[in-house]
Amino acid sequence: MSLNKNKILGWATFIMILMGCILVGLAIYRYADVAGWGFGAVGVGFFAIAWVFNALKGRV
Repeated sequence: MSLNKNKILGWATFIMILMGCILVGLAIYRYADVAGWGFGAVGVGFFAIAWVFNALKGRV
């Protein structure tokens, strides 16, 4: 299995989206108090970075 730059960015995007969903899920279901806001903010940040990785595919 050959990993070029586009496949690596694709896998990084997938992992970042997965982690973002996990963090937002923790914020909603596990930590309903003030800590949930932090988990939610970090989860949204993971989504933003995944969006950038997806936009870079094919350009690097």
